[in-house]
Amino acid sequence: MTVASAHRTPGRVIEVIEEAHKNNVKVFIAVAGLAAHLPGVVAAHTMKPVIGVPVNAQLDGNDSLLSIVQMPPGIPVAFVGIGRGDNAGILAIQIMAANNKEMEAKLAFYRKELAAKVEKDALSLLE
Repeated sequence: MTVASAHRTPGRVIEVIEEAHKNNVKVFIAVAGLAAHLPGVVAAHTMKPVIGVPVNAQLDGNDSLLSIVQMPPGIPVAFVGIGRGDNAGILAIQIMAANNKEMEAKLAFYRKELAAKVEKDALSLLE
């Protein structure tokens, strides 16, 4: 994890991407607000999947969301809800688990834990 800006440190963004490639990174997660160009810039410089996380910098994050969603043809960026970095992490794991049975099993266990929590919460309402 690091900090870089598509507008203020564009050279650093490219350096981070190049270093990530050397370290065999499988998926990028780019968090961005306002103009939210970081996910698109990352996508323009890699063949790896990029997940954009819009954040609420202004306009309740809707400006960031729309900036990330409206990528030009051929340079896709997946996205999650405003401020949902947790879901971005889970989506990255799902992407990597497609070719990793151990990771897939851990994800399945996590999902079972989520379901169990919902069941527990539902029962607590009856008490």
